[in-house]
Amino acid sequence: MLTRAVLAFVLVCVTAAAWAQETTVVALGLTDHKVTEEELQGGADLATPKFNTPGVAYAYVAHAMKGDVIEVHLTKDGESLMNNAQELDADEDGALVLAGKTGVPAGGWPAGQYTAKVKIVRGGETIAEQETDPIPFE
Repeated sequence: MLTRAVLAFVLVCVTAAAWAQETTVVALGLTDHKVTEEELQGGADLATPKFNTPGVAYAYVAHAMKGDVIEVHLTKDGESLMNNAQELDADEDGALVLAGKTGVPAGGWPAGQYTAKVKIVRGGETIAEQETDPIPFE
């Protein structure tokens, strides 16, 4: 009987520890290319988009769970220009989601303040939301 009680206690503790890893936004930003997990994990210095380069918003999320929806937006002056939402079909130690344009719009990016924005939804409720400081694409 004591062995069962100890086993049950250990299982509860292990399960609680697994749930204790909080889903967090590890990296969020704007760059001029499709960023990779390796670049983010290696601490690469990512170029800021210019008016005549591609513009890509990225979010790298740690400890995301099956069913989470990670939504990334490239915004201009507070309005979403492009977005990408990914629903996870398994738990992920790290999930990278990108939104943006890998080409240059005709005539370049219009003047304005651009941001990357991420929202993580679990079970219909927003559990995390974050946005970068606005930058111009000079």
